[in-house]
Amino acid sequence: MTHPIRNLLCRLQGEGDPYHTSRILFIIKCAFAYFISTLVGGAYLARLTSGLGFSDSLTGLLSAFISLSGSFQLISLFLFQKKGSIKWKIILNIQISQILFTFVYLIPLFGLEPGQKRLIFLIGFAAAYILQSIVTPGQTDWMMSLVDEHQRGRFTAINEMFSLLSGMVFTYLMGALIDKFEAAGDTRGAFMVGAVAMAVLTLAHALVIIFIRERKPEKTDSGAQDASASLKQARFSTGQFAFLRNKEMWKVIAAVAIWYVVTYASTPFYGAYQIHELGFSMTFVSVLSILYGIIRSLFSPFVGRYADRHSFKRSFYLCLVIAAVGFLVNCFTVPENGGVFFTVYYCISALAHAGLSSATTNLIFETVPPEDCRNALAVNAAISGLLGFLTTCVMSPVVDMIQRNDNLIFGVRLYAGQFVSIVALVLNIVLFLYVHVVFIRKKTPADAE
Repeated sequence: MTHPIRNLLCRLQGEGDPYHTSRILFIIKCAFAYFISTLVGGAYLARLTSGLGFSDSLTGLLSAFISLSGSFQLISLFLFQKKGSIKWKIILNIQISQILFTFVYLIPLFGLEPGQKRLIFLIGFAAAYILQSIVTPGQTDWMMSLVDEHQRGRFTAINEMFSLLSGMVFTYLMGALIDKFEAAGDTRGAFMVGAVAMAVLTLAHALVIIFIRERKPEKTDSGAQDASASLKQARFSTGQFAFLRNKEMWKVIAAVAIWYVVTYASTPFYGAYQIHELGFSMTFVSVLSILYGIIRSLFSPFVGRYADRHSFKRSFYLCLVIAAVGFLVNCFTVPENGGVFFTVYYCISALAHAGLSSATTNLIFETVPPEDCRNALAVNAAISGLLGFLTTCVMSPVVDMIQRNDNLIFGVRLYAGQFVSIVALVLNIVLFLYVHVVFIRKKTPADAE
């Protein structure tokens, strides 16, 4: 039997397909974007904010702002309505946002008061994510327009695999370098390493994305053109926001929104939990990232094929079960067993996210007509992002309270990381039941096939 990855690469290339090079470049581009997001998220963000004097709860809110920034994707409803190239609008916004990410790594080196540094950091961090979010729907729609609709699950899998496998090497080298500088007491050197890495990645990302093509409208015969014109006229008459009447779309958005609530009730606080209570070094964090990348890469092709055959709703359903097991393990993670238990949680999380990350996007493509996908993606991200951020805002004071009370809640010793895991587990079970009732118990067209 031919290796599945080799099969997929052959399909990605496609004989006589003018877009095969663009698909490969998109995979490379996503890897560079993944490296950048790694350096401004999780334990790396916690290390950066710790150097600026942020509390754990505020660091959690910053992590959650990544979710809130998704609300600005609504701007894309108007940004991409005009006909013509979207490529340069995307390139401009993304490159400015990445330059700002480079800038935030330089802020700890400024000769300013701590409060001034924190204010400038907050402005730069927020602006970077807002600019990036505005073009995300257009960028995702651009990428998926180059992929056959029956290969989206497998394309997403190979895309993730490349990012994760290359990211393992990147994060290990970055973690080791930062630890080396900090062990020598040179925190300024550690921040400078981050800034240089950001600058190089920003340049590489720009060079790759410039050469990605846009799909040209397919030529149609006169009959098809008349039908298309009638469809456009019908859509115009019902208004630009007619897609909001799609009831199936709202069911999907509800599921994704609940998943964001699950995620942002817990994961924004895990970065600081690793650095402070569990006492992990950046090298150990990098080793965890390597394990995560290996496991998710091995599992992604399976989930991609499963989604293409049975639907993304079913792959989402399956991965929710796995995610619940991970949160359950983390309910028992404490400093005494953190090296083992958090590693087990992280590995289980890698299995779950092999399907969850792609499903939250592809559920829209599976449910919404192609001409509405870009707008639906924006609404999906806006609602989910806002709810995710608000969830972290609710959890943050509780995390502060637990830490102020010497990790006691109602007289029971419970670390903040354990508490947020318990909340996430309960919410995860609620989402599982929702998906079962709304999507699984009710047969979908994809299931029937």
